[in-house]
Amino acid sequence: MSDIAKLVEELSKLTVLETVDLVKQLETKWGVSAAAPVAAAAAGAAAPAAEVKDTFDVILVSVPADKKISVIKAVREVKAGLGLAEAKALVEGAPKPILEGAKKDESDAAKKKLEEAGAKVELK
Repeated sequence: MSDIAKLVEELSKLTVLETVDLVKQLETKWGVSAAAPVAAAAAGAAAPAAEVKDTFDVILVSVPADKKISVIKAVREVKAGLGLAEAKALVEGAPKPILEGAKKDESDAAKKKLEEAGAKVELK
């Protein structure tokens, strides 16, 4: 087996959180951003007239292991009617959308609550 095949095999064993950490470390080490090509492509494909975005998706990017319980509680507060098992599955499956198509004030409040609990969150 070649070295590249061995590397691919090892990388396939990583969890989502380990993969996110690997990406961050590679971005830091190499001085690049994995999101830059996506943002550039999106900017190129954007309509000529600037639109004001009024709905957002709240994406749970990552959760430190020591903050998992507090983030699960925050997810249940943000997403009404969500059971403990469902909230736990969302947190453990990060990156995952928590809210989709939320108004600006609702998405900002959700982001703040989740970040206060210790999660890394993005609005898209």
